[in-house]
Amino acid sequence: MQQFDKALADCRKIFADKLADYGPSWRILRPSSLTDQIFIKAKRIRTLETTGEAMIDEGIAAEYPGIVNYGIMGLIQLELPYADTADITAEEALNLYDRYAAMTRSLLEAKNHDYGEAWRDMRVTSYTDFILTKIDRIKEIENNSGVTHVSEGIGSNYMDIINYAMFGMIKLAE
Repeated sequence: MQQFDKALADCRKIFADKLADYGPSWRILRPSSLTDQIFIKAKRIRTLETTGEAMIDEGIAAEYPGIVNYGIMGLIQLELPYADTADITAEEALNLYDRYAAMTRSLLEAKNHDYGEAWRDMRVTSYTDFILTKIDRIKEIENNSGVTHVSEGIGSNYMDIINYAMFGMIKLAE
């Protein structure tokens, strides 16, 4: 969990730095727009994994923190419906970030226990595919006004996406 905590601290620093630059302007985004932001980042990762060519001078590792942060923003937006203006302070945003990061970490601990840290033996490209699959599921749930019959909701899918992105960060750093 030490690797997870370090990767999460890196993501939080980026989130805090962007809060200093822009404030919580993301509060204007609807959850579906955050889902699309995650999609854009995951799609770029998959393209780079497939082609090996980048026209922008940022590699795959630079995209994972964005996925983590957009996922946490998505969880916040599910709790606090989107606003027409940035309606919370940077301090409130960081407190919410920390709460959802802790919830996501707890989920990881439980799944690590049950699955025996199987993610460590997986390929990074599989994390990308799983993130894209989760995004597709979220879009379907969003298109159905959040209604599911037997499946996990949007929040659970966001947390899974965050954890897969964290796995990618950890594996690429090793």
